[in-house]
Amino acid sequence: MEIKIGVRQSQREIVLETDESATELAARIEDAVKAEALLTFTDTKGRQVFVPSTALGYIELGTEAVRRVGFGAA
Repeated sequence: MEIKIGVRQSQREIVLETDESATELAARIEDAVKAEALLTFTDTKGRQVFVPSTALGYIELGTEAVRRVGFGAA
């Protein structure tokens, strides 16, 4: 799933791919924003991104799409 994170006072957004489900991410994000805590995200390559919840402008969660393999016509 693709995650786009907008940070206040920054023109660039953070974009990463993760294997975590949308419901798990949404619950973690809500908890961190309520507690004004540090959010951590781990992408599919193992890299970590840390974002203070107080600096969040927005978070956009993509759909959980299964990647298709092959040359079949659809």
